[in-house]
Amino acid sequence: MRITSKFPEVKIDYVREKRLKVTAPSARIKELATMVRDELGFDHPSAVSGVDWIAKDEIEIIYFVSSVSRAGYQDFVVALAERIPRGNPVAPSLIEVWTGVEYHEREGQEMLGVNFEGNPYKGHFLLPEDWSDMPPLRKDYVSPGR
Repeated sequence: MRITSKFPEVKIDYVREKRLKVTAPSARIKELATMVRDELGFDHPSAVSGVDWIAKDEIEIIYFVSSVSRAGYQDFVVALAERIPRGNPVAPSLIEVWTGVEYHEREGQEMLGVNFEGNPYKGHFLLPEDWSDMPPLRKDYVSPGR
């Protein structure tokens, strides 16, 4: 596989029909994303998601990318994942690789508390301007109405 030959430290989480999930160290995610875009033709970020693995003290960021320009690859999805420390949730932004991740990373910033270094948009996006509580998608967040 071209990815593991270039990035031997990545983990192939699964290969399924039209689906591939790869987990990479945070320090290499941008380089991996660039390779997936430039060499494999995956040019469209469909979504960015996050999971709070509270028991492991990690936050997982997952970029779901597909291709709109490569014939036959429109319905193939590559999930690029990285795990970062929950106590210091800093991840490199992939906005330089795919500008379309801007809103998705901003959502991850507000909802999970991830600081995407390199994403210039840091203001409130979804939550009220006066929001001062912890990120609401963290597992230890308690809604005030409960």
